[in-house]
Amino acid sequence: MVLLAAAVCTKAGKAIVSRQFVEMTRTRIEGLLAAFPKLMNTGKQHTFVETESVRYVYQPLEKLYMVLITTKNSNILEDLETLRLFSRVIPEYCRALEENEISDHCFDLIFAFDEIVALGYRENVNLAQIRTFTEMDSHEEKVFRAVRETQEREAKAEMRRKAKELQQARRDAERQGKKAPNFGGFGNLAVSSGTATAMITETIIETEKPKVSQTPARPSGSSKALKLGAKGKEVDNFVDKLKSEGETIMTSTTGKRTTEAAKVLAPPVNMESVHMKIEEKISLTCGRDGGLQNMEVHGMIMLRISDEKVGRVRIHVDNDDKKGVQLQTHPNVDKKLFTAESLIGLKNPEKSFPLNSDVGVLKWRLQTTDDAFIPLTINCWPSESGNGCDVNIEYELQEENLELNDVVVTIPLPPGVGSPVIGEIDGDYRHDSRRNILEWCLPVIDAKNKNGSLEFSIAGQPNDFFPVQVSFVSKKNYCNIQVNKVTHVDGNSLVRYSTETAFLVEKYEIL
Repeated sequence: MVLLAAAVCTKAGKAIVSRQFVEMTRTRIEGLLAAFPKLMNTGKQHTFVETESVRYVYQPLEKLYMVLITTKNSNILEDLETLRLFSRVIPEYCRALEENEISDHCFDLIFAFDEIVALGYRENVNLAQIRTFTEMDSHEEKVFRAVRETQEREAKAEMRRKAKELQQARRDAERQGKKAPNFGGFGNLAVSSGTATAMITETIIETEKPKVSQTPARPSGSSKALKLGAKGKEVDNFVDKLKSEGETIMTSTTGKRTTEAAKVLAPPVNMESVHMKIEEKISLTCGRDGGLQNMEVHGMIMLRISDEKVGRVRIHVDNDDKKGVQLQTHPNVDKKLFTAESLIGLKNPEKSFPLNSDVGVLKWRLQTTDDAFIPLTINCWPSESGNGCDVNIEYELQEENLELNDVVVTIPLPPGVGSPVIGEIDGDYRHDSRRNILEWCLPVIDAKNKNGSLEFSIAGQPNDFFPVQVSFVSKKNYCNIQVNKVTHVDGNSLVRYSTETAFLVEKYEIL
């Protein structure tokens, strides 16, 4: 077989991506592709058409065509097998078979095409090998990067240790009334270098301290070292750069993107003087063949009083739980009053709740192994095929009163096998090649959207896709325990209050 070119074109014959494997001009390939749609007979179901000089072997891809241009004496069976491999490569890099998506990943496709055909002849490769070759993953490079990162961490640790030693020496000299030691070179440069060392030391140590709301201004007191003219300015500029870099490093390590849990736990805009936070956390472990191994739900009501005028209040709790949770009140809360009337109040009604602090007044716990209590069931079904595994995964919301937001189902993938080929999917997905995981993202799961599924194919064994992990957040709690109203101890008059509810995942695994 001699393959002249492989191309993805529109139904009008416009070339989107074309890779020539023999010497051909651009005008020649554009002319061949432009003539291709005119040669097809709409009434016949062929996969090839011929002219006097070339043969077109093609496969429709929704609104596009995958076309191979070969010589007329090539083996049509080998051509069709090669065409199928080309058609399977395209979804590896393009999430949608559209013109814009093909154009965006044109270079990735060309690199993959080069792995299939070399100098017009088919290479003996499969899809998994093409993924490996195009990733160009190097074990030596990983080792080199790991060694370099280790050296950088050790250098930073040594820098901090030296900085602390210099700072300590400077402080000891100040306590003894001696002149601060200089760690510089000769003559006047010693003063400048010593000052720079001291200032750099302070900067490095300051970056290890937690940041305050406002950056303190630079002290403007007199200093002989700062009066050395241009060198003093250079030191200031150098230290300013170090400070800015230090702050950038701090913010990059601690300033992660806001998690979904933080969004749910953010206080309401109009927080009243009496504010309650109702928070539940679930820890769940299921078997891959069904069966709940363990499930625990821990909940708590946190009370915050910001005005002493409403410090003496009682909280009316509405407990509609039918799952059999175990309730426990704070030791200072009147347990008999809560048992009889579902009221949370202090044992001594003359006392007030603490001011401007979160106090846990009621907590509850549910532990079960009953499958009926699982809020969201996940069924992952990997089955072996000729080229790896076909994985079907589906979810079903059992607690229809819940509304789960920002749901992410994380499926581990075998290392070094490339991207999964997505078949059908409800929602969206993200493939993290560094962590070797596939994240199935669903913005909302509720009673109107209680079922969904994902299908994908990838090389591997069934055990490679476990454990499956789930994360979500919800503004409705699992156990139906809510605050009904808040009243004054004296007179039972109503008190304005605000609440925020969060149902979070601590662990949710299918092993």
